[in-house]
Amino acid sequence: MAEEESFKVTDRRGRVKDSAPSVESPLSVAPGGWAEERPSTTDRPATGRPDLQGLFVMFASSALINLGEAEDPVTGERHVDLEQAQEAIDLLLLLREKTEGNRTDQESRLLEQVLYDLELRFVQAAGGSTGA
Repeated sequence: MAEEESFKVTDRRGRVKDSAPSVESPLSVAPGGWAEERPSTTDRPATGRPDLQGLFVMFASSALINLGEAEDPVTGERHVDLEQAQEAIDLLLLLREKTEGNRTDQESRLLEQVLYDLELRFVQAAGGSTGA
């Protein structure tokens, strides 16, 4: 075999791995500015494993969708489910408590910004839905 063949590897999540590093843009789920704290793939550990900030953003995205602030990715529609939004926020609060002392400064800043933003949005959504 005189020529080398190039190949691509696709993992179970459908991501294609090339010899050239891919650049992923930071997740932007809200105009509040907290999503910009999420590191790019080049800032992540080379293990390819999920990180704590990704978990924070996942729960925050769920809360935003249930607050009607973002479209549901499945239906493309907006809906308000305050109970589900509260559960996502409560999980973030639990993560804050359980990871205290084990987060980086960047992770702590992101978590605090996310919680502050979501709690304000929740109060606004709850106030608007009660007819007050």
